[in-house]
Amino acid sequence: MPKPTPSPDALHQRGGGTYDAGTRRESRDPATGQVLGTFADGGAEHARAAIAAARRAFTATQWSRDRHLRAAALSEIADRLEARSDEIIDLLSRENGKTLSEAAIEVGPSAAKLRYYAALALCEHGRAAEVRPGMYSMTLKEPAGVAGIIVPWNSPVILSTRSFAPALAAGCTVAMKMPAQTGLVNELLAEIITSAPSLPTAVVNVFTESGSDGARLLVSSADVDVVSYTGSTAVGRLIMEAAAPTLKGLSLELGGKTPMIVFDDADLDAAVPVLTRAVTTFAGQFCMAGSRILAQRGIADELRRRLVDALSAVRVGPGLDPSSDMGAMIDEASARRVEQAVADAAADGTVLLRGSRKGTLLGPSLVEVTDVTAPIVQREVFGPVATFEIFDAELDAVERANATEFGLAASLWTRDVDRPWRVGRRLQAGTVWTNTWAVVHDQFEEGGYKQSGVGRLNGVRGLEEFQETKHLVHTAP
Repeated sequence: MPKPTPSPDALHQRGGGTYDAGTRRESRDPATGQVLGTFADGGAEHARAAIAAARRAFTATQWSRDRHLRAAALSEIADRLEARSDEIIDLLSRENGKTLSEAAIEVGPSAAKLRYYAALALCEHGRAAEVRPGMYSMTLKEPAGVAGIIVPWNSPVILSTRSFAPALAAGCTVAMKMPAQTGLVNELLAEIITSAPSLPTAVVNVFTESGSDGARLLVSSADVDVVSYTGSTAVGRLIMEAAAPTLKGLSLELGGKTPMIVFDDADLDAAVPVLTRAVTTFAGQFCMAGSRILAQRGIADELRRRLVDALSAVRVGPGLDPSSDMGAMIDEASARRVEQAVADAAADGTVLLRGSRKGTLLGPSLVEVTDVTAPIVQREVFGPVATFEIFDAELDAVERANATEFGLAASLWTRDVDRPWRVGRRLQAGTVWTNTWAVVHDQFEEGGYKQSGVGRLNGVRGLEEFQETKHLVHTAP
């Protein structure tokens, strides 16, 4: 029988962490269907308890005022995450469906991100001036309060860290909703976080939810001061609407349709392997997936041929199988949805490669289109599918690249040293890579233009999303 859900007070007395009361649900390997274990599936009561615990910790502890405490705790979490990285990588591969190498790519940078924000917690700065004789002004950065964090299933370790690390560095306390698709990873991560000796009780409160009641409460509650969400644009719009009555701060990283623009002078030997990874990494379930390949006409035929060959050679299989180049989709419904999107795209273009499906295992697809208004171009597919589009001149490439509502990232491939600056400045995207893809530096911000988001993550701006600025004025007596 399911355990009864305890009251918020009872949950708070347990000190936050992972709430293991309530319905236990099975977690399965999406590639094989194997039962991996059970996790606590929470909801509104767990969210309410997490918010209450976080609010108490914010007001009753020195966390918000003691930057050295925050730096120590973040460093300790990094050490513990690193010490158990092999365990996390193995479990993430099993539960999320991604290959072991992709799980390592996700987990590896998380410790470095924690250490970056541990250091940034000690680097607070403001301004001060004697504005007139005997009158002084200064600005201070203060934590916003309780941060509500909503984490997606596609990369739960790095994407949760990307939000809770700056929130903690800023002095906020956290109520964090994790996705049910990675329930076991969530519980392990929460255990690692809350085991940090310097972290006061209930500063971080984690619950897992298959529904949305708890997440909705994080957004609507007047006791949550800022929300950080990573996910779809459609849900991002709903969050903005639900947050309006409380006018809370929002940091939203949303959908993307990353154009990979390949010019005639590009090094195709270098470009094709990266373009292939851009389509297939995390089985294309990635907001920065290279889902649009724009080829200049002079190299279009060769690039088309090379891409079809490269994508055809991708071996799809269970994440733990060392021979797998690409893992499973998160569930069979998602695989069927992507398969149908490719079938529908045949009405708007030519299917150059159609990936075969076996359960959740879906091969990559490539669809050539000319009309940028086609649904396969305009909508985020969130699977191993790319469109192939041909352009003639730089202006044509820019117009095509900017033709969707998204503006998260873009990639340019060229040997021309001036073109990246010329074209990159005209692209409506928060990140533009040249001769590479999916490179993230903790000290530099990332985020979206247009419908791809609000605010920024990483860097100093990532910290500021969780802060308020106070102006203090002092007049000498």
